[in-house]
Amino acid sequence: MSSQVIFGQLLVGLINGSFYAMLSLGLAIIFGLLGIANIAQGAFYMMGAFFAWLLLRELGVTYFYALILSPLIVGLIGAVVERLLLRRIYKLPHEYGLLLTFGILMFTQGLFIYLFQTAGRPYATPPELAGGYNLGFMFLPKYRAWVVVASLMTCLASWYALEKTSLGRTLRAATENPALTRAFGINVPSLMTFGFGAGVALAGAAGVLAAPIYTVSPIMGADLIIVVFAIIVIGGMGSILGSIITSVSLGLLEGLAKVVYPQGSNMVVFVVMILVLLVRPAGLFGRER
Repeated sequence: MSSQVIFGQLLVGLINGSFYAMLSLGLAIIFGLLGIANIAQGAFYMMGAFFAWLLLRELGVTYFYALILSPLIVGLIGAVVERLLLRRIYKLPHEYGLLLTFGILMFTQGLFIYLFQTAGRPYATPPELAGGYNLGFMFLPKYRAWVVVASLMTCLASWYALEKTSLGRTLRAATENPALTRAFGINVPSLMTFGFGAGVALAGAAGVLAAPIYTVSPIMGADLIIVVFAIIVIGGMGSILGSIITSVSLGLLEGLAKVVYPQGSNMVVFVVMILVLLVRPAGLFGRER
């Protein structure tokens, strides 16, 4: 087997891992802050891609502007969803959040299927990122290199903001002791809204990055979210850095499996999840309770 095939599949795995990282990071933020396993993350990923496509088709908004505007729109929609729906179930068991966000996923997916049908719509690669580099052992498309760099930089910047800044410390304080945080005059409900909006905005940004690689379709996030939840379980629910490291590692492992045993490559993540749960139920980076 040629080195071009091996490195090509590893690149595909790295790209998938980059998307997994952005989606799982958003999920980790939302779960850590709100205690809700947001099944609807796949719907917000799909909306990010669709809004980018609509902005280009209807308003002529180019890719790089859409990469800013589309996540903002998705984040605002997420803030409205948190205010109107999720806020009502915070004191209820976790199953209610799971069921509610699953309902949001089904409703959103059904609405977009009704409006746009299930056929995929192409989104052109921006001219600035067309072409690629001949590295000798493989051909590296510029856009795919951009996706990996942009997604990983976004994830690391988000991790830094949460772990090393005053805003991140305030968000963590609101999660661990909301009553004490309120005593310092901090508006905890607004922090919750901001946290959920930021988490789904990451999914929207991943959708924009994915649009030129995959066709834009109402069902593009439904299967992906299952894999992302498995990654979250492996990394540890609520672990920010764990979700990033696990996503990239499993993306590469998935790409390598496509070289060695293509028929079973889609099962690699779930096999790893089973093994991790047997050895460490809290996940690789999770805290034992």
